[in-house]
Amino acid sequence: MGNFLTNQQIASLVEAIQSAEDHSTGEIRVHIDSNTENRDAKTAFEVFKELCMDKTTDRNAVLFHVNFEQKYLTIIGDVGIHAKVNQSYWDHLHDYITGEFAKGNYYSALKSAILETGIELKKYFPVEGENPNQLPNEITFS
Repeated sequence: MGNFLTNQQIASLVEAIQSAEDHSTGEIRVHIDSNTENRDAKTAFEVFKELCMDKTTDRNAVLFHVNFEQKYLTIIGDVGIHAKVNQSYWDHLHDYITGEFAKGNYYSALKSAILETGIELKKYFPVEGENPNQLPNEITFS
């Protein structure tokens, strides 16, 4: 992961995802892209689909697509969660994360964003009964 995240930090982010998903039916994924040179959301949407994030029961999956080298971040909330929080929520979260990235706070920014997203998911998609994990929690890479 170069100078951006240690293996221990990556493991801690997976734990943060598990914690953020505990009280919600929502799903959170982080994808770290080291290959793409273009800075557009198209790649992030392709990853979103490849990871089957548009297949959750409540359509409430959230993807943080990060390319550290390109200094690029895309956050995609599926239609269920996006309808609840609107674009201004994602814009605020994006501004916070990229501001922290600019200071070199890669790990803490991602962890905070994951946990904050979990709070929003819990607000709109609380667990009622069983809460199966619909998507893996591990961080994916390309």
